[in-house]
Amino acid sequence: MGGLGTRLRTVVSSAPKVLASVGENSFLQLLVKQLRYQGIRRLVMCTGYLAEQVEHAFGDGQAWDVEIEYSKEERPLGTAGAVKNADHYLLGEKDFFVMNGDSFLEVDFEKLMTYHRNRNAVATMAVRHVSDAARYGTVRVNSEGRVESFDEKCGLAAPGVVNGGVYVFSQRVLPQIPARSGSLEKDVFPQLLKNGVYALEQRGMFIDIGTPEDYARAQLLCDVLNQTASHLPS
Repeated sequence: MGGLGTRLRTVVSSAPKVLASVGENSFLQLLVKQLRYQGIRRLVMCTGYLAEQVEHAFGDGQAWDVEIEYSKEERPLGTAGAVKNADHYLLGEKDFFVMNGDSFLEVDFEKLMTYHRNRNAVATMAVRHVSDAARYGTVRVNSEGRVESFDEKCGLAAPGVVNGGVYVFSQRVLPQIPARSGSLEKDVFPQLLKNGVYALEQRGMFIDIGTPEDYARAQLLCDVLNQTASHLPS
């Protein structure tokens, strides 16, 4: 669901980052709409910081025609620990989506799942080519779509292929995530490479509200974001 949102405190001081307003909606509402309009109805929200505000805002999901359950962290667990903490909700699922709560990527979820299953991948990530990858780590992908390595943030303003924060995980991933605080990007994905991690490049809108600058950009694009979230792939 994203972290504590410390970089956004100057503009969103009293709410979790995922509830930051984008036009008339919260950012998380846009993600719920995106999933709902592509036929994904059962959601598990991993909550931590100010979790009660998220639960109050979304309840059981009935208002959005989805079913929402909550996996609440008693202490910060990072992106990996949050997934591990929710594993009892996922035991009946052969494959499942995982997505960040503080970024929006225009993606066809059905296509991403088909791509994942056709390759018998342990994990598949949606990636995006960006003109300035300075604040992201980059992903090296071979001609067959298999991820070969991850490069840490270099701080240099250069184009690159970056992790879009949307994944498909096989059930095989869960036993490989330690039951402690950790990062999917740093602690889990590098260990999975030998088992087959694949990437599918996306070409639509990508926005991360992790900084005040990008949050301001999201405000300018709020109408487009709403239309994109409610778009059914053809």
